[in-house]
Order: sequence, then structure tokens, then C-alpha cells
Amino acid sequence: MPKFSANLTMLFPEHAFLDRFAAAAKAGFKGVEYIAPYIAPKAEIAARLADNRLEQVLFNLPAGNWDKGERGIACHPDRINEFKDGIGTAIDYAKALGCRTVNCLGGIKPEAVAREKAWETMAANLAFAAPALAKESILLVIEPINRYDIPGFLLNTSADGIAMMDAAKHDNIKLQYDFYHMQRMEGELAATSERLLPRIGHIQIADNPGRNEPGTGEINYSFLLKHLDRIGYQGWVGCEYKPKAGTVEGLGWLAAFRA
Repeated sequence: MPKFSANLTMLFPEHAFLDRFAAAAKAGFKGVEYIAPYIAPKAEIAARLADNRLEQVLFNLPAGNWDKGERGIACHPDRINEFKDGIGTAIDYAKALGCRTVNCLGGIKPEAVAREKAWETMAANLAFAAPALAKESILLVIEPINRYDIPGFLLNTSADGIAMMDAAKHDNIKLQYDFYHMQRMEGELAATSERLLPRIGHIQIADNPGRNEPGTGEINYSFLLKHLDRIGYQGWVGCEYKPKAGTVEGLGWLAAFRA
């Protein structure tokens, strides 16, 4: 059976950041992930993880100014130094929190930058980041995101993700495969996840439409989650959805799957 981690950013928005760890543990989760830890001291987060017996599964590399709409800077040619500085920051936090996977958001392509230049910039940044993270036994993953939720985002499909990994030419890069984003872009979730399994480092879930909890939309999660077992996926499954009727009230899908 897959291991499920709670995306604290999505599942517990009503709580202050440091209070979300206890809320996740109370809801029955054993692992957590979120956009970024950098708003709080490492020691404070580590204490919340330990107090609630939680594993830090994943967080993102520094992704620019989130509140102003930035969704990653890896493809921005004028921010390469900022990206490289962020690798050191992410490693520092990951080591303190025992986190073994970090996600790189490629970002929205700047209007004045040609797609080829943005692509080359991200590939070079990944080629810098991957070996630095590998030295600390931290896996780097990259995430394609559908073009409807984030127009202009550089990577939109699983093929984009694989092509970018190949361009970066380092074996410490894998795909973060989000069923919600890939349903919106390409479908074929079962066949694609099986075909790409050796290159997938993390999986996330939400239903479509609405990006709510499994069971609220068109994606057959009762089949897909068992499918992950059948094909031998050993990693975490991140619950990155917007609860439709409250976080705890919306966890019936998880209880039903475990039954």
C-alpha cells in the first residue's frame, strides 16, 4: 500500500505553518511536504517533526517571490546566481530536517526570453544542482505543471519532464509525477506512470476538476492507487489537493482505500 504524505500548504491552510505538523499527525499522516520551509528556523521545524513523529518527505527549492506570483526561477537566465545560492539553502534545511527529496519548480518563462534560452538555462541549473544534492544523498525531482493552472510554466507534460532530465544529463534527477496535472495535460495515467516508473521519484495526487480530494472527480483513484502497488512503486504519495468540505471530513477516501 502506498505511503501517504500530507501537503501542509494545501490541506491545513487555516493553521499557522508550525501548527500544521500537529494537525497532520492528528489526521493520521506519517509524512509531510509543503511548498517551502524557509519561513521558519530549521530547529523549530525539526522539533515539530520530532514531536509529532513525522517524516519530512519533500519541499521545494527556493522558488522566487511566491506571493507575487513567481513559481520557480530555474528557467530565468538573469537569476542563475540566485538559483545557485538557493541550492545551498535547500541543502542546509534538508540536512536539518532529514529530507531526502527536493523539488525544483522550473518557473514561468519570462516573456522576453526565448523558450530555447529558458530551456537551456534550466538544464544548466539542474546540472549544477543535481551533483551538489547527490553529495548529500538528496534526490532532485522536477515537476511538470498543467498550463491551465499556471499559464506559461516551462514544463507541462511528462515528456517535457523527461526531456529536461535528459538535457541536464545527471542520474540524480527524477520526475515528480502529479496525477492531477498530468490528467489535465495528457491522461493515460496508469500506462504513463508504469512506463516512466524507473524515472519517477515522487507522486502527488488530487482529483479533477477542482483539484479536490480523490473521489470528487473523474480520476479513478481506487484503481490508480492499487495500480501503484501492482507496478512496484515504493515512494511516497503526496496528498496535494484542496479539501472540498474540510480536511478531516474529506479523508474518507483514505480510510476506504486502507480498508
